[in-house]
Amino acid sequence: MAGCASSELSALTGLLTSSGLNVGSSDQVGQFLCSKFDEISTALATHTLAVDNTYLLFSTYLVFSMQIGFAMLCAGSVRAKNTMNIMLTNVLDAAAGGISFYLFGFGFAFGRSSNNNKFIGSNFFGLHEIPSSLDGFDYSFFLFQWAFAIAAAGITSGSIAERTQFVAYLVYSSFLTGFVYPIVAHWMWSVDGWLGAAATDRLFGVGAIDFAGSGVVHMVGGIAGLWGAFIEGPRLGRYNRDGKPGMDMRGHNASLVVLGSFLLWFGWFGFNPGSYVKILVPYEGSTFEGNWTGVGRTGVTTTLAGCTAALTTLFARRWMTGHWIVTDVCNGLLGGFAAITAGCAVVEPWAAIVCGFVAAWVLIGFNHIAAKLRYDDPLEAAQLHGGCGAWGLLFTGLFANERYVAEAYGPGRGHGLFMGGGGKLFAAQIIEILVVVGWVTATMVPCFWLLHRFNLLRISAEDEMAGMDLTRHGGKAYYNEDETVTPEFLQPGGGVGQFLHLPGQRAVVGVQPKGLPKQEFPDLEQ
Repeated sequence: MAGCASSELSALTGLLTSSGLNVGSSDQVGQFLCSKFDEISTALATHTLAVDNTYLLFSTYLVFSMQIGFAMLCAGSVRAKNTMNIMLTNVLDAAAGGISFYLFGFGFAFGRSSNNNKFIGSNFFGLHEIPSSLDGFDYSFFLFQWAFAIAAAGITSGSIAERTQFVAYLVYSSFLTGFVYPIVAHWMWSVDGWLGAAATDRLFGVGAIDFAGSGVVHMVGGIAGLWGAFIEGPRLGRYNRDGKPGMDMRGHNASLVVLGSFLLWFGWFGFNPGSYVKILVPYEGSTFEGNWTGVGRTGVTTTLAGCTAALTTLFARRWMTGHWIVTDVCNGLLGGFAAITAGCAVVEPWAAIVCGFVAAWVLIGFNHIAAKLRYDDPLEAAQLHGGCGAWGLLFTGLFANERYVAEAYGPGRGHGLFMGGGGKLFAAQIIEILVVVGWVTATMVPCFWLLHRFNLLRISAEDEMAGMDLTRHGGKAYYNEDETVTPEFLQPGGGVGQFLHLPGQRAVVGVQPKGLPKQEFPDLEQ
């Protein structure tokens, strides 16, 4: 807020003097009033920054809580013998990603230089010169962006689950969060970038709109996982030699899948609304509306897209299989969220329903194609995040509202083709899809191929059949009893009590435990 000058208050001080009041020099009065106005202005600005920073930190914590959701979703979607392995990789994504994003990723994504490099950032490495008053960056912004970066890495880990060496996770996770993801973030979200609507020099004069990362986060993680799974090949037994489906390798715990899905839903309220970064920004020409209005609307569009996708998947899969499949519904829910993430801030709530409905069919369609291609993705991550993320970008190019775009990005940006905005925004959205696919392919294919070439990607067949929890992590995720001690009656010569129990009948001991008399037992249900 700009300060004032005593000359600007000459009318007021002149009025006081003409009234006969002893107010002294009009200039002194003006200077006194201006000093008080400046003090109030400074205090308000400080409090505004504090509230905005608190909002950003709260959003960061919500986004980070999605790592819990990813861990639970992944754990429930794999077989029990690989539970500890997949949960450890989720911890690794956050830990390795934190170091690589601190050292390199944040600088590549948001670093600025004198020549305004449109391809890659060139400072702020290791958070040098942060906080930066020039760019308004603070430590909170780094944390927020780190939470996004590790979300992309977590998506990839699901695609290559149950067959990948631990060292491969270390390499790809660090590379993805430290280099691959940050370059796309620079193109889309940096003011120096060339692709996004936030840039000063925008593609086609309008720039692509990817508000919270359908392309930057979900497509990057999904396409990386796609290539990793293709280079590794399917899990042993997933497909027969004739190409037909083999073993049904469904996840072992639907309860964890549901828990993870709800935690991700909760975190998405930081992921999408939190991408406003600041909440106390009033809209130009409006008294009662500002970013706080957009934050609420973004939460609504996010919710409606996910709900619609979940219900659509529920009835579609019931029609296709004859069953109500909870894990499919959860994936449909997440597909709706991944799709709306691009346009959550710039579309009407009714349009979010359209987005979620189509996203469900996109996921179903890509799963059908994956089966035809013998592609094995235990979490459907490439189909869900890559396919639904791409649809979300196209959807935004069709349905973005002119007013909401101006509120989120400023005037002069494009809006949706179906909303009377012409084809520039839609063309920019297509370009984003193409460059994300091209960039991730150009970087992650060599990464996974080199790991494969040096036998660092896939585990041995013996380890895969036994399960990595036992062969690589020294135990199992679930123990029902102390399996290191053999009970006496199970030892050689001890006898094994074998019970046969039918409802309404008495349970009779067959072979008796050693040292116990033969006897009948009352109904076990009583």
